[in-house]
Amino acid sequence: MSFKDIIGQGKAVNMLQGILKRDRLAGAYLFCGESGIGKKATAINFVKAVNCLNTGKDPDNLLLGLLQSPDPQSPIPDFDACEVCDSCQKINAGTHPDVVMIAPEERIIKIEEIRAIEETLSFRPFEGKKKAVIVDDADSMNPPAANAFLKTLEEPPEDSLIILITSRPDRLPATIRSRCSRITFHTHSLTSCRDILKNKMNDNEAALALKLSLGRPGIALSSDIRGDRDWFVNLLRAMTQAEKDSWASREEMEKWFDLALMFTRDLAVYKISGKASHLINEDLAETLGKLGKSVDVQGIIDLYKELNFIKSMLLFNLNKSLTWNYTASLLRKELYS
Repeated sequence: MSFKDIIGQGKAVNMLQGILKRDRLAGAYLFCGESGIGKKATAINFVKAVNCLNTGKDPDNLLLGLLQSPDPQSPIPDFDACEVCDSCQKINAGTHPDVVMIAPEERIIKIEEIRAIEETLSFRPFEGKKKAVIVDDADSMNPPAANAFLKTLEEPPEDSLIILITSRPDRLPATIRSRCSRITFHTHSLTSCRDILKNKMNDNEAALALKLSLGRPGIALSSDIRGDRDWFVNLLRAMTQAEKDSWASREEMEKWFDLALMFTRDLAVYKISGKASHLINEDLAETLGKLGKSVDVQGIIDLYKELNFIKSMLLFNLNKSLTWNYTASLLRKELYS
C-alpha cells in the first residue's frame, strides 16, 4: 500500500507529497481527525515514502530503482513509496530498524515508552534516511510522559521524523501541539466509504455500515458495528427502566455516549421530517418515533447538549454508577415527562 492506494484523503496526501517534493520535511507532525479514517495508514505510508530508496527524482537512486522495479520500463515513483525496495518491504513487515510504532497499553502511554523513543532517536539511522517514530493515540500520554516527550520535541534529534496520531488533539498539551506541523484528516464521503468497504462485506452489511460509521470506514471494518448499536439500544432501554449500571469500563461509557449522540440526532431529524430515509438508524424508525412522541424538538436539542456535555466530562474519570443514574434520570425526564 502507498499514497496512491489511500482513498478519500486526497488533501492530506497532497500536502505530504508536496512536503516531499519541496524537501521541506519538519521534525514532527500531528495527524488529527476522527477515528477510523486513515490517519495511521497515511502515517505509515509517509514514513515509507520518506525512507523509500526509489521515491522522488534522486539521481543517486535512479539506477537502483530501475534494477529493483518489477517493470524496468516503469517510472520511478513520484514522491510515493515504491513498495518494492528493501526499505518499503521492511516497513510493511514491521522489521525496519529505523521505524518504531508506539501505542497505548491499557489506555495509557507511560514515560518508560517515551524514554525508549528518546533512546531510539539518539542514534543515527541504521539504514534509512530518517529515524521515524509513529505514536498512535498520542493523547493517551500521561502527564509525566507528555512532559518527557516535550523535551524531545524542543530539541528534535537530527535525521528524525516524529508523527503523533490522535482523534482528540485538544487532550494533548498546547506546548506539544504548537511544536508539530498539523495535518488534518476529514471523515469520508459516502462514495469513498463505499469504495473502501467494497468487497470487504456483503451488500446488506455494507448498507448499514455506511450509515452507522458516519464516514469512518475503519470503524466499520474493525468492529461489530451492528452489535455495538444493539448493545446501545439495550442499555438505553435499561436506563429508561431504571435498571442498575451496566457499563463495564470507561471505554464502554465513551462508546455509549457516541452512539447516544447519533441516536439523539436521529430523534430530532425524525421529529422534524418524519422521513425514515433521512435517518442514520433507518431500520429503527419505529423505535425512534415512539421515543420522540412526547418531546418537542427543543427538548431533543437540550437533551443532545446535556449528553454531549457529559461525554466531554468523561475525561475526568466520572464515577460510573453516578453517571449512569444521572444520565438515566435525564433521559426519563426529557423523553417521558
